[in-house]
Amino acid sequence: MTKDEKKHYDKLSQLGCIVCIKEGWGYSAPHIHHIRHGAGIGQKSHWSLAIPLCPNHHQNGGYGIALHSGQKEFERKFGSEVELLQETIKLIRTKL
Repeated sequence: MTKDEKKHYDKLSQLGCIVCIKEGWGYSAPHIHHIRHGAGIGQKSHWSLAIPLCPNHHQNGGYGIALHSGQKEFERKFGSEVELLQETIKLIRTKL
């Protein structure tokens, strides 16, 4: 892991889950999710294309709550991965 990559992941961890922030729930310790937009099957996107998602919004929350339990429904409710990435970058620039 490069110095820049670690610094970016640290900022994502400090920010917390982007969905919880949008929903007004405040800080939730996140997993780092690499968005799939622009990445091939089975490939991970560049480290700068990652968003912070708590365990429930990442994998554990079930259909309509967790991204990996139904991406279309997740994105309908909370926004696309690209939209969440844009919001994450904006918040990192203004808050951290």
